[in-house]
Amino acid sequence: MAEATAVRVLLADDHALVRRGVRLILDSEPDLEVVAEAGDGAEALEMARTHAVDLAILDVSMPRMTGLQAARELSAQQPGLRILMLSMYDNEQYFFQALKSGACGYVLKSVADRDLLAACRAAMRNEPFVYPGAVTALIRNYLARSARGEDTSDQVLTAREEEVLKLIAEGNSSKEIAATLFISVKTVQRHRANLLQKLGMRDRLELTRYAIRAGLTEP
Repeated sequence: MAEATAVRVLLADDHALVRRGVRLILDSEPDLEVVAEAGDGAEALEMARTHAVDLAILDVSMPRMTGLQAARELSAQQPGLRILMLSMYDNEQYFFQALKSGACGYVLKSVADRDLLAACRAAMRNEPFVYPGAVTALIRNYLARSARGEDTSDQVLTAREEEVLKLIAEGNSSKEIAATLFISVKTVQRHRANLLQKLGMRDRLELTRYAIRAGLTEP
């Protein structure tokens, strides 16, 4: 039963010894199974095409194609694939590049035995995994932007988009939303498409969860 429901993992690192160690950590868990390995980013892309995988764990620095480059490609080709970056560097630049590349977590190799399993499970819940040093980096980045007078607002959606999102989360159809807001059904559908694109989400369920987290509606 555990094998049928296990998360299928693609593991990419140019050091065989590291791959072996990480694989031991993952394969010891009944809900995780390494189904493909790669020695560089280009090989990781090929493995993702030829194997059914749910989660990719990529080393940041690899020959031919780095993990960051591979993450960008995989995010574009397989939007539903979860991606974690594995690195020996506690480096803010790498961390922010990883987020921009589509990764949902950044795990340091030095504490992989402690953090990797938690990061994998967070990724499969569609939640970010951020190690303590990265939290400090995020706060420092925010404060630096604020000190420079840059916009630090986390307001992603327009007021109208929030109205549409709230009504979607409350179970209203496009026709009902159109009637409530005195707009056309086509406009509602356009707002819905914009919401999915802006928030990087795929369906109504994910939009509803976001609306609950944002305090727009109650669970």
